[in-house]
Amino acid sequence: MFGPMLRHAAALVLISLLGTAVVQAGDAPGMRLGVRGEITGVSPDTLKVHANSGENVVIHLTGDTKVRAVTLANIEDIKPGSYIGSAAIPQEDGTLKALEVHVFPPELAGSGDGHRPFDLAKGSSMTNGSVGDLVVSNGRVLTVNYKGGQQKILVPEDVPIVNLVPADRSLLKVGVKIVTFVTQSADGALTAQSISAGKDGVTPPM
Repeated sequence: MFGPMLRHAAALVLISLLGTAVVQAGDAPGMRLGVRGEITGVSPDTLKVHANSGENVVIHLTGDTKVRAVTLANIEDIKPGSYIGSAAIPQEDGTLKALEVHVFPPELAGSGDGHRPFDLAKGSSMTNGSVGDLVVSNGRVLTVNYKGGQQKILVPEDVPIVNLVPADRSLLKVGVKIVTFVTQSADGALTAQSISAGKDGVTPPM
């Protein structure tokens, strides 16, 4: 096991690497953090990842770790009733401006339903819900409904839109870009709760 000094050093590195934690009700015990980067090594139970910040981390996998493929999409793939997620930042009029949009398949509808803080950019949020209205002719505005609320999200022309589809660990290869949400245990070990992995060279934008 790690000694106190090593645990402290690992915690300092992790804080500098990952920044703001994304905390959601009902998560497993421990801090929930986002790691974005490129896979540099794969074994049956671990991934080595070169994070976008320049740090190298080891991430543990469990039988409960969910893997999803990230593929390119466009605004026409989003229909009324589609279930989506969008990282966004607030605008002065109270609406949100999307930083990215990801579209869930029907079998994943309901995943992460709600509106909460997110760590993609300072002040950003994540909204997961069902599309009510989609106005493409007036600035590409989505109305997103979730349990207990609603958000209007402007999707600029240059914002990446992707599909999230169920996948397996065969997608996790060296060179693949990922976004993974992990929990940190008391000894500093990182365990992946979910992994979104780019397919065919796609970089997950969330």
